[in-house]
Amino acid sequence: MTTATNLKIKQTGHVGLNVTNLERSSDFYQTIFGLEVFGESTEGGKKFAFLGRDGQLLLTLWEQSEGEFTTNRPGLHHLSFEVADIEQVKGFEQHLRDNGVEPLHDGLVSHGEGAPSGGIFFIDPDGIRLEIFSGSGFDQHNVAQSDAPTCGFF
Repeated sequence: MTTATNLKIKQTGHVGLNVTNLERSSDFYQTIFGLEVFGESTEGGKKFAFLGRDGQLLLTLWEQSEGEFTTNRPGLHHLSFEVADIEQVKGFEQHLRDNGVEPLHDGLVSHGEGAPSGGIFFIDPDGIRLEIFSGSGFDQHNVAQSDAPTCGFF
């Protein structure tokens, strides 16, 4: 195998998720994250939606799955979104609860014992694990587990 030494990745692009119900998932991501629909198709057997904000594509949803997301198979572990500070994480926690989404770990947690970073973890309608985090302000918050990073094992 060769390495791509000349490849300079600028940042991660959009994320594509397989979902079981396009309408339900599209509504969830629009409501919870304030995303808008850039394009979609609900005709025939090829249902999909492109979601984003401020002209930037962030998420694509593809209705081509059955069942629920499972952690015992290779693939996506969780999807994480960074915000500016702990106050935004706290505001997002209230937004989740106001929309009937219960956070995992009873709310805000540190990424590790004494770590400055932390966030809130929750799942989407298909069981995909999501995180909103900030890099500071969590020094005094509890950890979900003391023997591994909070975002590592659910």
